[in-house]
Amino acid sequence: MNIKTKLRLGIGFLFMMILLLSAVGLRNINALKNDTKNILADNYNTLEYAKNMIAALDVIQQNQNGFPDFEKNLNLQKSNITEPGEKQATEQISLRLVKLKENPQDVNLHLLIRKDVSRLMELNMAAIQRKSDLAQNTAETANQWIVITSTLCFLLGMTLLVNLPGNIANPVRELTNSIREIAAKNYSQRVYYRGNNEFGELANSFNTMAEKLEEYNSSNLSRILVEKMRIETLINNMHEPVIGLDENKIVLFINNEALKISGLRPADIIGKPAQDAALNNDLLRSLVDDLTQTEKTDNQQSAPLKIYADNKESYFEKEIVSISITPTGEKEKKLIGHVIILKNITPFKELDFAKTNFIATVSHELKTPISSIKMSLLLLENQNTGHVNPEQQQLIESIKEDSNRLLKITGELLNMSQVETGNIQLNIHQARPEQILEYALEAVKVQAEQKQIGLVVEMEEDLPDVKADTEKTAWVLINFLTNAIRYSQQQGQIHIQIKELNSGVQFSVKDEGKGIDSRYRAKIFNRYFQVPGSAKTGTGLGLAISKEFIEAQGGHIGVNSEIGMGSTFFFELGRG
Repeated sequence: MNIKTKLRLGIGFLFMMILLLSAVGLRNINALKNDTKNILADNYNTLEYAKNMIAALDVIQQNQNGFPDFEKNLNLQKSNITEPGEKQATEQISLRLVKLKENPQDVNLHLLIRKDVSRLMELNMAAIQRKSDLAQNTAETANQWIVITSTLCFLLGMTLLVNLPGNIANPVRELTNSIREIAAKNYSQRVYYRGNNEFGELANSFNTMAEKLEEYNSSNLSRILVEKMRIETLINNMHEPVIGLDENKIVLFINNEALKISGLRPADIIGKPAQDAALNNDLLRSLVDDLTQTEKTDNQQSAPLKIYADNKESYFEKEIVSISITPTGEKEKKLIGHVIILKNITPFKELDFAKTNFIATVSHELKTPISSIKMSLLLLENQNTGHVNPEQQQLIESIKEDSNRLLKITGELLNMSQVETGNIQLNIHQARPEQILEYALEAVKVQAEQKQIGLVVEMEEDLPDVKADTEKTAWVLINFLTNAIRYSQQQGQIHIQIKELNSGVQFSVKDEGKGIDSRYRAKIFNRYFQVPGSAKTGTGLGLAISKEFIEAQGGHIGVNSEIGMGSTFFFELGRG
């Protein structure tokens, strides 16, 4: 029997005992009430009528005016005959009253009537005594029943009071003691309860839990704890900052390197939402802000972070790895957290700075001898210095091409060094798109004529001014045109389009070359990248420098290309 049923039965039994006791009491009280009511309603009224008739008889004996009162009380008595012999006595009084009316002064009639009234009173007095004894017996019987019923209810109530709380509390006490033992790692503890109620089910569940805990403790727990400590030690001994978060962005762990560069304490961050801990920490805020974007992809690498660490400015490459698992029995992956890793790339940055400075120095130093070579070539080509035969002229042209190529490479390297060091000098002002186009066309006119390539210009009228550095923007457009001429066929065409957009003005250059494979379009603006299979005629820096120039002016650069359909390079600049 379950606990709920026991409680219902116990409380219901108590309720039934209360009803029984109430019913017994009410029944006996009603019996006493009825006995008392009979005495008052029957016998007492008859005694009252008899007394009134004797008083009226005295009046008749004196002046004969008492007959109406006598007859009135006699009629009332006739309606209240309740005892044996009372009817005969009443009729005898009625007969004698008739004779008394005929002879009011008959003394014998008076005595006989008084005797009949007295007999009537004696009958009712005897009835009162008899009913009083009956009421007393009823009261004694009521007392007995009430005492018996109360005693029975008391005994049953005491039985429930003693047994029911213990029936509920004892299993709870046993379970409590067993749980204390489990909390003290005494996993061999069991609850021995044989009932079929809720406590029996709870005891069975508890014993199953204790058995599994004992099994886990003896088989896996120690090994798990050792592995946990091993992983924590490995993470803490890593030289790279590492932060782990769960799927709700609660910080699970952070190693010593991450604590050192962030200036946090373990108590400030572990077990707390990363957003809350990031409110007062700029580094952590920048790391947490990227988590929303990271959830859209599996891994994400961002631009290097400059952090003051180890008493110097250090550079870290941030990598946010989203950890997903496939739960047992399921097919879809489930995100369980993120790991933020900061790779210290300071030594590589220092080498990169050294490389950039070296390239800038060498490029600057090379410009002087290259300029001297070009000056010498001009002198050789001058007829005033002497006649040059065809073979010598061919050598001069070859030297001239190589010197121009060297000058272009050194110029690109110098521009790239400015980009890498952040020293781009921009003279941004309101510029006319026509002026930029004219400057670029003038620069590539000779190259286009040599390959007999036509330059087709499509430019809208009333174009607005753009906010740009005219020289740097023209350099980008020249780079686009030079590449288009290089990869176009002899006697081909290059389409140059300038049109107005909602955000500004777009410049585009479309060639008729073989196009760029989709695998390489995302890398085309990377430094030193050249499409595999193309002629290695440059350094691979032109498009990278173009991208830096346009983005430094707040613009956007891109390419559209399909194999066999040519390529369209474009950039957009804002209104002036």
